[in-house]
Amino acid sequence: MGRKISRIRELKDMKQEALAQAMGTNQQTVSILENSEEIDDEKLKEVAKALGVSVEAIKNFSEEAVLNIIGNTYHVDNSSAVHYGCTFNPLDKLIQSHEQQIKLYERLVQAEKDKVEYLEKLLKAK
Repeated sequence: MGRKISRIRELKDMKQEALAQAMGTNQQTVSILENSEEIDDEKLKEVAKALGVSVEAIKNFSEEAVLNIIGNTYHVDNSSAVHYGCTFNPLDKLIQSHEQQIKLYERLVQAEKDKVEYLEKLLKAK
C-alpha cells in the first residue's frame, strides 16, 4: 500500500515534504507510510485527501495500468517541427492584469474625490 502511495505522489510530481505539509505531519511520517505494507483506513483517507485522489484509487492503483495508458495515449513524433506550448503569452496576461488594477485604482481615487467634493458642499451649505 505504501508503494502505491509513493508512486501516486511521484506521478503527481509531489515531494514527500509537500505531502507531509498537506497532511499536517512531517516528512519522516510520510516516509514511514510509504514503506508500510498495510495502512489503516483513517490514515488512508487522510493520504487520499492530501493527494487529491479517492481511497479506491490508491487501493486499486496499478503501475502496469498507468504505463499502458501512457503507452497507448502518448506519442512523441520527433520528425515534426511543431511544438505545443502555452497558447498565450504570460507577460501579456500580467500586463493586462496590471492595467486592470490601474483602472480600478483610478476609479477608487475618483470616487474618493467625488466623496470629498460632496462633503465640502455639505459643509458650505451649513
